Amino acid sequence: MLLTALHADADQPDAVRVGPRSIARHELLGAASAVAEQVAGAQAVAVHADASLETVVAVVGCLLAGVPVVPVPADSGPGERAHCLADSGAQQWWGPRPEDVTLDARAVDLAARGATPDEPDPAATALILYTSGTTGPPKGVLLSRSAVAHGLDALADAWAWTPEDVLVHGLPLFHVHGLVLGVLGALRVGSPLVHTVRPTPQAYAAAGGSLYFGVPTVWSRVARDPAAARALHGARLLVSGSAALPAPVFAVLAQLTGHAPVERYGMSETLITVSTRADGERRAGLVGTPVAGVRTRLVTEDGGPVAHDGESIGELQVVGPTLFDGYLHRPEATAAAWSADGWFRTGDVATIDREGAHRIVGRASTDLIKTGGYRVGAGEVEAALLTHPDVTEAAVIGVADDDLGQRIVAYVVGNGLDPQALAQLVAGTLSVHKRPREVRVVDSLPRNAMGKVQKARLG
Repeated sequence: MLLTALHADADQPDAVRVGPRSIARHELLGAASAVAEQVAGAQAVAVHADASLETVVAVVGCLLAGVPVVPVPADSGPGERAHCLADSGAQQWWGPRPEDVTLDARAVDLAARGATPDEPDPAATALILYTSGTTGPPKGVLLSRSAVAHGLDALADAWAWTPEDVLVHGLPLFHVHGLVLGVLGALRVGSPLVHTVRPTPQAYAAAGGSLYFGVPTVWSRVARDPAAARALHGARLLVSGSAALPAPVFAVLAQLTGHAPVERYGMSETLITVSTRADGERRAGLVGTPVAGVRTRLVTEDGGPVAHDGESIGELQVVGPTLFDGYLHRPEATAAAWSADGWFRTGDVATIDREGAHRIVGRASTDLIKTGGYRVGAGEVEAALLTHPDVTEAAVIGVADDDLGQRIVAYVVGNGLDPQALAQLVAGTLSVHKRPREVRVVDSLPRNAMGKVQKARLG
């Protein structure tokens, strides 16, 4: 059973709260069952994934019926939206309907009640999540009910997540972090969920939770608000993901809240595969060890093994029960995503130390820089730059160079910065060949909704 706690006999007031509105467990089950009756038999259903109780109920209703859910970002544009709807074959639209959407539109009735259907096949597709589309049209990632269940159970084990926790987050409800972990996780474990609508420091401080989810942008803002940060002292666990948490932010959070953050790693195709454990050592920049049932390895460009010495860089590959079932209508892309011996190729480069702790360096396509015969990870250069007290953001890319192959170029945000001094800082912290050949001071870095820097827009 995927949403185990939703079917529990005990009544749970305020099982989910979104902003000022809340819904009890039995009300959620009843309203979602009414949705399930309306979507039964559909090929797929699109849900306008804004921060609302209606989004939660619509998603849960589809899952109860065994119908694949296509969460559509509330701010998606007509082109992206049209692609996702056509590609997924969605037959209904739940939520406010944009003018360009011609599907049969339905509205969630929170007061409606329906009969709870039988549990669908664990192998059935639960979600079709669309990738960011940075290398072409977004691809539909097929996630089974079984993969979601395995992933959430592994995280409950890693984070000691129990029904006694109160989960707080304000993340968007169309991706793994905000929807799968942040909604379905709470409904599987049985912990109440408080969604703050917007992830502001003030909202997090007022929520009174024990378990908090955030992305680096959120935690950076909390760290800059000492009063809000200190209000989280009573929490049990602060979890950061979706991008690397800068070491200075990690340090400030640990000082102000009394909790060193837990960092983790995953992607739409794998869910969360690596995490620091609640009872494990927490070090800035490390995303921990594989969760239960998952194995990882590092390989060179020709498929050879990479030493687990904390320094050597290789492509991260993964196997385990949390992996996706392929890309919808993309057999070639699906085949290319796996190695010849059955490991998923994440496309990320990483290091693993002797204790098995992983550090994500970045994407192989954009963050592995080949300069002057050396292989340099953009992430390690960014981490070095962020040790400067006046650097608030940093992004490093490789730019084509006739002499070096690629030269290292850094984009930094901050006040009163000396580009030459920053290049020397990297040379002194890491190695001379890893220093940026150019340092460009900018007002801000381009980011997507999850706070990830969009490096394709730099240069």
